[in-house]
Amino acid sequence: MALISSDRSRFPKDPWRLVETAHEPGNAGTLETLFCLGNGHLGIRGGHWAAADTELPGSFINGFHEIWDIKHAENAFGFARTGQRILYIPDVNNFTVIIDGETLSLAESAVQDYQRSVDFGTGVYECRVTWLCRSGAVVTTVERRAVGFESRGCMAITLELYADQYISADVTSSVINRQDQPVEDQSEHDPRRAGRHAGRVLLPLRLEGGDGSLRLSWQAAESRQRIGLAVDHVTSPVLQPFDTPVGPDESHARYVLAVGPDRPFRLEKSVSYAVARAVDPSLGDASAQDPVELAEAALLPVEDIFAQSQTHYSDYWATTDIVVGAQPELQQAIRWSLFQLAQATACADVAGIPAKGVSGSGYEGHYFWDQEIYLLPYLTYTNPDGARQVLEFRHEMLPDAKVRAKELSVDGALFPWRTINGLEASAYYAAGTAQFHIAAAIAFATNRYLWASADEDFKAGMGAELLIETARMWVSLGFFGKDGQFHIHGVTGPDEYTAVVNDNLYTNVMARFNLRAAAALDHAGIDDAERQLWAAAADRMQLPFDERLQVYSQDNDFMTLEGWDWSTPRSKYPLLLHFHPLVIYRHQVLKQADTVLAMFLQWADFSAEEKRRAFDFYDPITTGDSTLSACVQGIMAAEVGYGKAALEHFTNALFIDLDDTHSNTIDGVHIASTGGVWSSLVCGFAGMRDQGALPFFDPRLPSEWERLSFHLKLQGRLLYVDLSHEGINLSVREGSPLDVSVRGEVHTVGTEAVQVALEPVEVPEPTVFPSGLPTASIPIVRARA
Repeated sequence: MALISSDRSRFPKDPWRLVETAHEPGNAGTLETLFCLGNGHLGIRGGHWAAADTELPGSFINGFHEIWDIKHAENAFGFARTGQRILYIPDVNNFTVIIDGETLSLAESAVQDYQRSVDFGTGVYECRVTWLCRSGAVVTTVERRAVGFESRGCMAITLELYADQYISADVTSSVINRQDQPVEDQSEHDPRRAGRHAGRVLLPLRLEGGDGSLRLSWQAAESRQRIGLAVDHVTSPVLQPFDTPVGPDESHARYVLAVGPDRPFRLEKSVSYAVARAVDPSLGDASAQDPVELAEAALLPVEDIFAQSQTHYSDYWATTDIVVGAQPELQQAIRWSLFQLAQATACADVAGIPAKGVSGSGYEGHYFWDQEIYLLPYLTYTNPDGARQVLEFRHEMLPDAKVRAKELSVDGALFPWRTINGLEASAYYAAGTAQFHIAAAIAFATNRYLWASADEDFKAGMGAELLIETARMWVSLGFFGKDGQFHIHGVTGPDEYTAVVNDNLYTNVMARFNLRAAAALDHAGIDDAERQLWAAAADRMQLPFDERLQVYSQDNDFMTLEGWDWSTPRSKYPLLLHFHPLVIYRHQVLKQADTVLAMFLQWADFSAEEKRRAFDFYDPITTGDSTLSACVQGIMAAEVGYGKAALEHFTNALFIDLDDTHSNTIDGVHIASTGGVWSSLVCGFAGMRDQGALPFFDPRLPSEWERLSFHLKLQGRLLYVDLSHEGINLSVREGSPLDVSVRGEVHTVGTEAVQVALEPVEVPEPTVFPSGLPTASIPIVRARA
């Protein structure tokens, strides 16, 4: 059931804000995700300040996690050994406001007026509530929040109180350790959700407080990572707190005062977090820094943090905004998606991007292939330095990836399917370790960054190592068969509803790319024999093709599987929550685009007819149970000429979180899907393709849209693209002229706009495939009695 799009009175269309104008019970956890703030390092969910009005509040720091030993019911060599899970850090967004003896909460108090918003242009959250108190007083509370950017561990919160008559106010500002609160383990019911730890996780190291200031630190019990927290309170009028008690699970500053028409109250809460590396107490480490001291040194006045946020987003939107003409509902959702991408990546530094960013604990805070295939395109063309840092983070994992490769009896490097600390954390190998294609995703993102940035230093060093070590993995994983072809067996592709198969087309196509990219390097670490082996494996790569249907097969056996029963009610989706994996594996049904994704990424390797037939065959049997699917389906629908289907898939992708269509937005934003929204606009409707001889555009603007415009940071230039139904306008806003191909015609683009007229795209007739499997025509022979 839709959420944001279903009630435009409560959630009005505002191109620069997400706004809620009335509070209603229900969906609190989902809205906590939608109104979150973050910077890629630090995130705070958009919960209300009163405990009674929250469902799953909390804050997170990218990479701050706990570990544990995975206990397998039936063990085997090479299984993942170390579980990893992002932790709720001690949370500062907690206030208790008591007016004339009444504790204010949306759940129990009378609300006269209500509005909250998150402003995409400034990064500021604001919630304004007018309360009709039981004492007869009318009180207004205004809370504002922002996170730092130059100071990425900082957060600012202000709370203001206004009253129409004199009242007695009792205001408590708290820090709560949510990680060690008793909460249900939701992963028992849904593997997409985060689990909980059985014992205490955050062990207190330092607990100090006085005069409204708090200096606190904890250590994770097993990972031994340490987190420090410095909090200062400033009030207007200036007040000393009633008390400032501290404890391992709750600390606070409490203020008791009179508030009146001429005497409002403002409480400023300046916060700074710092994470310090683990220390082995048995060895001792005199150089280890106190995380409280690190946090205290970075502490800033709240006005500085609000200013940082505003400056960051002013710069961000100047080159990252994507404008869609005459579509106010879509424009709001597009900017919300771009805002979430900034919140997940802006200050991540040399770290991965969790599947939920820093907006929630979903998927345990792990890094997947999502970041390379769905997020790195956005980062590469809007924040190339950020893209490089993610690849540097993967490069830091190389030593562990080489060890993991040996465990799986392959050469080179095998990166973990899901991880935080570089070790494999996926206990279910069929949908985890078997997804070897993550190696090609990292190689692909590396090659894209090199093509788009012309970063020769990275190419000569880290980039070359990533391409070489992944190529070595592929050539040792696969083999030359009796047919002379190169085969890769026992793998799972992106479609996790078809697991551990032979010659998955996506895997083989991407491995072929990886091998060719490595073979093309001029690098001293590659000898002629190795280069020739890579080239031979790539040239002879087996790509399954069904001659009867004239369609590339998802794997060697996919076309022989029994079709799924499409009368299955919608209540049984996603299938992974209602059917045993073996039931799903033996049917012809997809969780997400697989072959279609291969044809998008390796766009030059397939003909237009091959792409269209593949889309026609696979799109109807793709459930979309994965949030990564709709954007890819939309991109390919646009390319093959199905404008209506392209817009439908794009809209589905755009509202995955805003309408909570997968019923798990409560656990955080689907960041890869928001990256897919960026790709849908740039690669789908604008038809941009990269890694060829030239940047290439083949636009497909929906008939309902007036225009589409955006910038790309490309090969040292800032390219501006403005697409309308009359044609495409290209200009270089920064840098030297750039050669660009538009539907095969080369144009030199400089500061003066180049206008290229476009002919309408012909809508093809969809392919009609034969019904039934190849065995359907075999007559049934009944046994004689």
